[in-house]
Amino acid sequence: MTNEVRSRSEVPTARRIVVKVGSSSISGENVGQIAPLVDALAAAHGRGTEVILVSSGAIATGIPFLNLDARPTDLATQQAAAAVGQNLLIYRYQDSLRRYKIVAGQVLLTAGDLENPTHRGNAQRAMERLLDLRILPIVNENDTVATHEIRFGDNDRLAALVSQLVQADVLILLSDIDALYTLPPSEPGAVRITEVPFSDDLANVKFGDIGAAGVGTGGAGTKVAAAKLAAASGISVLLASTGDVAAALSGEQVGTWFEAATP
Repeated sequence: MTNEVRSRSEVPTARRIVVKVGSSSISGENVGQIAPLVDALAAAHGRGTEVILVSSGAIATGIPFLNLDARPTDLATQQAAAAVGQNLLIYRYQDSLRRYKIVAGQVLLTAGDLENPTHRGNAQRAMERLLDLRILPIVNENDTVATHEIRFGDNDRLAALVSQLVQADVLILLSDIDALYTLPPSEPGAVRITEVPFSDDLANVKFGDIGAAGVGTGGAGTKVAAAKLAAASGISVLLASTGDVAAALSGEQVGTWFEAATP
């Protein structure tokens, strides 16, 4: 049962929050954003909120250690990069969390796991126990064995499915941009959207590509689809920039708020 968080100002009262961060926000030249992200998560954890982090970035983190200049295009090398990068990614998070005496728990899933009733039940039980023990679960898609998902999606949909799995009160989708716009924000005439009613299908919004970093696989379209999926389950969603994560978790007026369906 959720706490029915219906506005940004109520986010600090949430019992359980899922935060999703993308590859480009915490890898490469942006690896320094891990520390302030952890600061914000630790602050929420410290006030008693149960926090689950869904983090992309395994492949992007592994790329330089395989002496590659860009994201690989073949599946086997993507899987190899993920195997190397996932280890390093979790180490970086745990190294930063150590300042707060918070222990991370790694949970690797695929969308298929959450469609299989037995796997779904196992994942739900494990996540609930981790949260009971005040462990901070860090979820990522299991890119070393994933096939379809590794080629066509990012973790936005996975974050929405995890939010449903754990019955989160709020899903916060972090991005390279500060909000959703009517056009890609680099285009003239782009207008920032602050609120999205549940009934709004955003038919007049034009979505851009995955961005300049080129290490992720999602974009504004995947985030909106994930937001709509979570909102349909009664989970409010905030789309904000990674740099605004502390403000988002503190209930400030940042990003784009997606209204959840009402019972």
